[in-house]
Amino acid sequence: MKLTKERIVDAGMAVFAEVGYQNLSMRQVADRLDTHAGSLYYHVRGKDELLALMADRVCRQAYDAGTGALAALPPDAAWQDRVEAQAAALRLSIKQHPGGAQLLAESPGTLSTGALSLMERLLRTLRDAGLPADHRGIAADTLLSHVTGFVLQEQNQPAAPPPVTAELYADLCRRFPLLMDPSAPRLGQDEKFTRSVRLLCAGFAALLADGPEAGGLRS
Repeated sequence: MKLTKERIVDAGMAVFAEVGYQNLSMRQVADRLDTHAGSLYYHVRGKDELLALMADRVCRQAYDAGTGALAALPPDAAWQDRVEAQAAALRLSIKQHPGGAQLLAESPGTLSTGALSLMERLLRTLRDAGLPADHRGIAADTLLSHVTGFVLQEQNQPAAPPPVTAELYADLCRRFPLLMDPSAPRLGQDEKFTRSVRLLCAGFAALLADGPEAGGLRS
């Protein structure tokens, strides 16, 4: 089968899922494709470019998923619902790839049309909501960083929590009473994510009420 950039990215994603960000090598990708590593360089200049292409693919998939999520909303959906739909689609898209959050967080800082498309659409949503121009970029970047960080924690969680003895539990309750408060809600990851995005949107909404003239007070 002819070697193409798409096939190299396919193989890169498969190897990455097995060995992670730091351990991925062009030789492993070549082995997956049953070819020599030198053959890859006709299509991809090196590991950094491959990682960037892989991150771009994840972002493009997230963009397409977000398009579907937005289309499913009613025409009069509130801007908060449109932001939440984009954030949820991004989270699910990243989670489809083992280590996907690390890939987005640590991939080389090269221009990615997939990532730029995600940012552009989110900025448009915030602009249409009336968010002042001097806050839109920070708001969008904060939201996208939050989604990536949330999934990074999800993907790095151990399969089972560490064992805690009754003595240790009592000590933790004494030292961290708010954190260990038994009356505090114990939320699942989906609900926690939804609430976190809505909390960010509530902060964005406060900027709508303040108006552009308040931007200097929060810079």
